[in-house]
Amino acid sequence: MNLYLFNATDSAATYGIGTYLNELTNALEGAGINIHIIHLHSVCSEFETVKTDHAEHWYVPEAYRHNTFSGDVQKLENYCHNAVYLLRLHIGDTADLVFHFNYNQSQFLAGELKAVFDCKTAYTVHFTKWSQELCGNLSLFHAIRSKPDSQKSPYERLLLTTDDYESLLYEKSDRVIALSSSMKNFLCSEYRLDPDKIAVITNGLDGINPGPETCRDALRKKWQLSEKASVILFAGRLHPVKGLLFLTRAFRKVLETVPDCHLVVAGSGHHGMYLKEAEASRAKITFTGLLERKDLYELYRIADMGVVPSLYEPFGLVAVEMMMHGLPVVATATSGLNEVVDETCGLKIPVVEHPDRVELDTGLLAEKIVYLLEHPDEADRLGRNARKRYGERYSGEVFRKSMLDFYRSLYG
Repeated sequence: MNLYLFNATDSAATYGIGTYLNELTNALEGAGINIHIIHLHSVCSEFETVKTDHAEHWYVPEAYRHNTFSGDVQKLENYCHNAVYLLRLHIGDTADLVFHFNYNQSQFLAGELKAVFDCKTAYTVHFTKWSQELCGNLSLFHAIRSKPDSQKSPYERLLLTTDDYESLLYEKSDRVIALSSSMKNFLCSEYRLDPDKIAVITNGLDGINPGPETCRDALRKKWQLSEKASVILFAGRLHPVKGLLFLTRAFRKVLETVPDCHLVVAGSGHHGMYLKEAEASRAKITFTGLLERKDLYELYRIADMGVVPSLYEPFGLVAVEMMMHGLPVVATATSGLNEVVDETCGLKIPVVEHPDRVELDTGLLAEKIVYLLEHPDEADRLGRNARKRYGERYSGEVFRKSMLDFYRSLYG
């Protein structure tokens, strides 16, 4: 089989989608699949190829600094047409050819590739653009769609155009991968997709050796964290949909009850509003910026709990990383994340949806965090269960088997 995985150069490629592709290529090692990763909209000046242990990477340069959501649809269509031309020049072996899209603006690619190659196409739905922009507020999205065109703002029209193109990608793909049953149900109800077209395959991560417990003190010293302070960890993009604003507010309430604790925020983005929100408790919060995996995993090892306060989360790979490290998790009961973190390994709070916004009850979020800090035996039990749940459902081996079965079914 010749597998071509598509990604794009953006923040999602750095975080969830990038991790997904890394884990997928690692999982497929030794399976007899020729893997190529196509990096669209790359910063290189001309087409480049780079070989690694698990895959060959092809970088397609960006002709224009625009995408569908910036409104330049024609330029995107031209870009995809040129990308297909390059692929026709460079793809030699076309036996059992599979194009697997991970980029939600691939609708033009999907159509053209099907026209010029004898191939199968698949698309993993990592997120939808409207859900990122509106923090998963489906009621608000429906309200925008039902407005007369004359009353829609340019932003709203662009949001709907992007959604229409995502819908086209679902239609043009032979199979669609949903990361959760929640996402599958959503695709069936909102986009009328045939359930048989959708495979539910959760993300997976290669396991780690947590290392000797005695190393924690040295790691805390390295990260300049008190040996006695309880460490609360947030990891992910600093984007409104990730709910960090509500966590910083909740953390102020936590400090009123448990003053000897520290919040570590690992991730990149626009820090301004978070720093302003955290002003009163800034001495107790560390913003690390984007970290290499080995450094992030050090923080997982010294944290007492992980918090995933997302307003909307189709899956929640960060939660799986926390579970893999045996951390109890405080998470929101939203979409796919609600399936990843169950009551055996974490505490959950609801997302509150209003007609014009979504939010979290910061008092309830603080209450859950304080409970785990004040009940270490319960936190330890949840952490052990989290590690077990990871091994049973979200390990690299489980992911490998599921993906191999899926690819083989395309030509089965």
